[in-house]
Amino acid sequence: MNQALAMIRTAGMRDIIAGARALIFDVDGTLAETEEVHRRAFNEAFAEAGLDWFWDQVTYGRLLRVAGGKERIRAFDERNAVPTLTFADIADLHAIKTARYAALIAAGGCPLRPGVRAWLAGARRRGQRLAIATTTSHGNIDALLSVALGQDWAGQFEAIVAGDDVPRKKPAPDVYLEVLARLGLGPADCIAVEDSGNGLAAAARAGIPVVITRSTYFSDDDFAEALLVVDDLSEIDD
Repeated sequence: MNQALAMIRTAGMRDIIAGARALIFDVDGTLAETEEVHRRAFNEAFAEAGLDWFWDQVTYGRLLRVAGGKERIRAFDERNAVPTLTFADIADLHAIKTARYAALIAAGGCPLRPGVRAWLAGARRRGQRLAIATTTSHGNIDALLSVALGQDWAGQFEAIVAGDDVPRKKPAPDVYLEVLARLGLGPADCIAVEDSGNGLAAAARAGIPVVITRSTYFSDDDFAEALLVVDDLSEIDD
């Protein structure tokens, strides 16, 4: 698409986005580039637990295709013929990782991505409803947004659905279907904001149009089904 056509399409998308009754946001990679903080927290947790594991960026990029932190630990452990960690071990390890992630975020490690504040403010000004649909945990959401948006951040979102709230994580549509149920809206009333192919698939399977904001680890995913793809939300802010 040439630059002129891209600008025309983006301008039209502003009206479509402004006309939605609700905006539903993913968290990791969408609201903030959190994945490097997550990776560091995993590695610190491994060291604290006495494991000789280390996830470099290439390894972590592969593991991000597995939805959920505990699930990634299990997938990595299963690279051996005989896994060494029990489900209890994985839960304990993930709890350490979650605590390390919260500490890193509290130290100021992860600002919101460009355009996010403008989108949230614009939605509130227009009377649009806001929601969150994410694979990450409630603890991780709170760790990030209590720093980025203030301690009363949850009051800005009418529905907050995390991965452990539903039977299946993305790319299954469960988190989005639960958000729709809580909002009492149909999929055509909403727009989802995502950064990954898994997130796009989850929202699309729930029938919700998707705006993609490319993130570091998922920039090369297939976004052909998206309503719009931008490098960050500032490209189509108010």
